[in-house]
Amino acid sequence: MAAKVTIVNNGPIRIEGEFTIQDAEGNSYGLGGRAVISLCRCGLAENKPFCDGAHGKNGFFSECKARELPPPKLKI
Repeated sequence: MAAKVTIVNNGPIRIEGEFTIQDAEGNSYGLGGRAVISLCRCGLAENKPFCDGAHGKNGFFSECKARELPPPKLKI
């Protein structure tokens, strides 16, 4: 199953399906066989990049509606 990414209103980024998560150096996080994971959007999680629910305790607010992006600009 291709990965599905959901931006949760006032919460994390939820990823479901087959995926890997890597750090900036290309090292993979050990996900313990999980097929669903939530990534922090608020910046307050103790276990970054993973969500620990800190957004709910700190009043994080962000609602993102789906929209069309413009075509990418050509790189010359």
